[in-house]
Amino acid sequence: MNLTLTLRILGALLICLAGALLLPLPFSFFYQDGAWPAFLSSALICLLVGSLLFYFCKSRKDMSVREGFAIVTFGWGFFALFGALPYLLSGAITSPVDAIFETMSGFTTTGSTILTHIEEMPQSLLFWRALTHWLGGMGIIVLSLAILPMLGVGGMQLFKAEVPGPTADRLKPRIQDTATLLWGVYLLLTVVETFLLMLGGMNFFDAICHAFATLATGGFSTRDASVAAFNSAYIDGVITLFMFLAGVNFTLHFQALRGKNLKFFYRNEEFRCYLGITLFATLCLLLFNWNGGIYQQFGENLRYSLFQVTSILTTTGFGTADYELWPVITQYILVLLMFIGGCAGSTGGGIKVARILLLFKHSQVQLFRLIHPRAVRLVKLGNRPVDREVLQAILGFFALFVGVFVTASLLMAACGMDLVSGGAAVVACLANIGPGLGSVGPTDNYAHVPVLGKGILVFCMLMGRLELFTVLVLFFPSFWRK
Repeated sequence: MNLTLTLRILGALLICLAGALLLPLPFSFFYQDGAWPAFLSSALICLLVGSLLFYFCKSRKDMSVREGFAIVTFGWGFFALFGALPYLLSGAITSPVDAIFETMSGFTTTGSTILTHIEEMPQSLLFWRALTHWLGGMGIIVLSLAILPMLGVGGMQLFKAEVPGPTADRLKPRIQDTATLLWGVYLLLTVVETFLLMLGGMNFFDAICHAFATLATGGFSTRDASVAAFNSAYIDGVITLFMFLAGVNFTLHFQALRGKNLKFFYRNEEFRCYLGITLFATLCLLLFNWNGGIYQQFGENLRYSLFQVTSILTTTGFGTADYELWPVITQYILVLLMFIGGCAGSTGGGIKVARILLLFKHSQVQLFRLIHPRAVRLVKLGNRPVDREVLQAILGFFALFVGVFVTASLLMAACGMDLVSGGAAVVACLANIGPGLGSVGPTDNYAHVPVLGKGILVFCMLMGRLELFTVLVLFFPSFWRK
């Protein structure tokens, strides 16, 4: 592996992060929260380290797949380390482990938090929390491909390593153009949601922070009670809609903005499955919550059930109700949704709807072949046959996901956490959701998790965001050999 080239590009990414660390400064000055020196110092440190790496690590070789995996994985680690500086330098979080946990949770759009009194935090730090979501949602690597021409060489290796889903589709021949278009759609949806939330009574600060967290499917809120603090059916409806849109493949949004009608969405098989799961799970929660006496009015039942289904399925993690008070069967349904996640090519986490759909179709084909051994039947997604290599990758991903979940759950139990809380914490971080069950439920946080447990969960967040392969491939000795 070309270590010099890897360090040079990591330096360039740190320079980008230094620019992002300056964005909370206007909020610090406006609210006079006193946190501006922490952001300015953090930005200077990032700029200094990034500049040293960029200018002293020079290489004439092109980027290969190995460098792409290494840059993305170590890049996310750098973002968590240097992005934690404002929390530490401002004194808002005193523990380095807690600060890294909060930052990794932000950049990976997980939404798990160790903060107990969010509303007492300086507004500029709350904006930084939301901004880490927004940057991590579409991917800082993809952003860098859009704004740094020097990364055009070998850029597809970074794109493939970072973009979530079974395949990474180009919208344009040049990877920079693809990244720019994706970020354009992302920015447009963010602006629209911010405007709609302000129409519902939110101030600009709350509106933009919640729009960042929604479109990134992150879930960091500016309030201790999350979205429930606003107690508005209109705000719940707007956030539900944009959480659903954030869970859709962004290439579909781009095609729709080019003038395609809404039928274009429904022609996509993965979208139909995603919509079907959302409606079916909502119907189940409506029935069980009504039967359990949780909500007697249909409108109220629909409002909270649909919001929670969309929040968990898209791995956003916002909350308007304590679902641990709901019937146990509804909690099981929500846990199943945690594993599924959003569509491929969305900002959502989880296994992804496309993978679940293809696993189901592959199982159907295997059963069909038992009855008709000589028959030839292909697995298709839409009208296109799926390559055998893609199916093998999906089967491998599913096996790794289950293996990592079981292993990490055992480690959390070894740290002293109970079975429900430990397992729920792992799936919540591995699928980038945030809230789980037990002591890490929707009204709790992760402050009580032991230090070793927090380290395990940070690694789960990273693996979940980069979809396992990108991270785990670095542990093979052959990866580092020439």
